[in-house]
Amino acid sequence: MRYLATPSGPEARAAMSAGLLGCMTTPAQGNRIPEGALYACDNGKFGKGWPGADAWMAWLAATVDHYGAERCLWAVAPDVPMDAEATLAESIPWLAPIRALGIPVAFAAQDGSEADGLIPWDEIDVLFLAGSTEWKTSPAAWHLAHTAKSLGLAVHIGRVNSLRRMRLAEGFGCDTVDGTFLAYGPDTNLPRLRSWLHALDTQPSLFASPRPQKSRERHA
Repeated sequence: MRYLATPSGPEARAAMSAGLLGCMTTPAQGNRIPEGALYACDNGKFGKGWPGADAWMAWLAATVDHYGAERCLWAVAPDVPMDAEATLAESIPWLAPIRALGIPVAFAAQDGSEADGLIPWDEIDVLFLAGSTEWKTSPAAWHLAHTAKSLGLAVHIGRVNSLRRMRLAEGFGCDTVDGTFLAYGPDTNLPRLRSWLHALDTQPSLFASPRPQKSRERHA
């Protein structure tokens, strides 16, 4: 499982260039993607980073052109946070234009996306578990993740800022996760993050069950 983060500080950037971490980039981020790093493109819809449709597509095309399609893990189509039906309507027109850039397309599943017909399985490459923390750590999200894996799709989950949440993501079968953990004290938090990744490689997951426990973390 690969952890995606913002390139905060020289040590984090070096870890990305070395392939130990991936880079998550957004229209509002402003940081250069480290040399050689794999990267994923968010849309800025969660928060205040959405620049508008035309500006976002121009940014995405320029990013892929500059850093290379071969290094891009995926780009997530514009979504409507916490609203499954609105996200489907918002995302559908963008799936083909994203793929036309030569990169994988991610779709942001939201609260309620487990209902029939709300995920365009045949048109995407990556299932991005977005939505509320309660939903994205629920059995409903687990089942969507495992459906995605059975279809040969990759799975990503956002807002992963603890070993406990990384364990849950591992149990979901996630290929990538992202979080803001490195953005706050990267010199201190990078060694901790690397220890979490090492723990995933060397210790069995606590969340192998198809019925994940509800997390009690407030900021994971």
